[in-house]
Amino acid sequence: MSKENKKGLGGISFLPLFIFLGLYIGSGIFFSIKGSASPFNQFPRHVALFIAIGVAVLMNKSKTVEEKIEVFSKNAGSSGVMIMGLIYLLAGGFSGAAKSMGGVESVVNLGLTFIPSTFIVPGIFLISCFIATAMGTSMGTMAAMAPIAVGVAAKSNMDVAITLAAVMGGAYFGDNLSILSDTTISATRGVGCEMKDKFRMNFLIAIPAALVTIVLYTILGKAGEIEGDLTFHFIKVVPYLLVLAGALAGGNVVLVLMGGIVLSGIVGMATGSVEFLPFIKAIGGGMEDMMGITIVAILIAGIIGVIKENGGIDWLIEKITSKVKTRSGAEYGIGILAGSLAAALVNNTVAIIISAPIAKEIGSKYHIAPKRLASLIDIFACGVLALCPHDGGMLIMTGMGHVSPIDILKFAYYPVFLIIMTLITIKFGLLRTKEEKEFARIAKEKHESISEV
Repeated sequence: MSKENKKGLGGISFLPLFIFLGLYIGSGIFFSIKGSASPFNQFPRHVALFIAIGVAVLMNKSKTVEEKIEVFSKNAGSSGVMIMGLIYLLAGGFSGAAKSMGGVESVVNLGLTFIPSTFIVPGIFLISCFIATAMGTSMGTMAAMAPIAVGVAAKSNMDVAITLAAVMGGAYFGDNLSILSDTTISATRGVGCEMKDKFRMNFLIAIPAALVTIVLYTILGKAGEIEGDLTFHFIKVVPYLLVLAGALAGGNVVLVLMGGIVLSGIVGMATGSVEFLPFIKAIGGGMEDMMGITIVAILIAGIIGVIKENGGIDWLIEKITSKVKTRSGAEYGIGILAGSLAAALVNNTVAIIISAPIAKEIGSKYHIAPKRLASLIDIFACGVLALCPHDGGMLIMTGMGHVSPIDILKFAYYPVFLIIMTLITIKFGLLRTKEEKEFARIAKEKHESISEV
């Protein structure tokens, strides 16, 4: 491709993406003002995406419609996108399978059984962390834990806002780390790194943030009592432990998830918790829940492919990097991109899907390891979204707790400290690989401006 052709349409290449964002976000804001239920579902994002695809196909007169559709199809159907979709579906299947045999209830009750009365709020945070890491969904964790948090607050004469904030923080802790999470799947597949490597990178940032959060919740939370039936069956927790252990051991995520589904069925039917057909339906239901985001991932991958073919990605990288003179500047830029998209889209997964290919290109220029890229886009997308009062999870909790988002955000310590810890690693060049350090050393010796010196 010649230099002229490579330049292509420049910034106008992003018009299809802006149209999608405008239709989806604009309609969401409009229906929010009108007070409609589920305002961001009134104009389906799939429809907005197809309108954007139509615009993409009509752009760039130097190529035929057939050529542009071919570019779209190749990118939408690439092996990376298909594997991502497969993992999405298996993650949803495992979530449905484990829930059908009572796994979620046992995990919750197991944690609540051993929480000291002076450790109620940090205990709720830790349980939410574990559940979200095991389930791979912040929304599911908030839906499961919010009623418990509200009940605990009521019985213990505690501020319901702080208990709900603890749930939210724990939910995003797990969403950011879990191999079942669609954000983790999207980030790792999008930039091309192993889940175990991204997990370890995130873990080193998330744990300090979580520890500070626990200390603050211990100081600010009141002592209380948890009452009611807390029956649990440890064997029903085992499938979650298997999936976590398999992920940490670096096992193939597809096989790990399949194993979790099979073990959930064995445990459920052995304990009489679920019969065969309801179990199969639960797997299908979980997969159906992930169908939407799978289709979104496929369509956006196709649109990004067309944008890249038209020179949009090169243009954006040039614009970002023209003002970025250091590796740390590149990392700040990647974080701002992912966080801004998450807040605008009210969806961290879609934000990651969009920003991943751009982050990958920037990362290759500044020699940023893929696991670092995956960690950055996931942390900023999750951290920023957690602080958005219009987030879907926040709406669930405010509805259940009858409090305002501002009341909850006053105690939303974890996402704030997660972002702060990440900014510290960028500022001081922490968590770099041997290869990154070697590149920085060589760059310093040559007085280059593409690495911190």
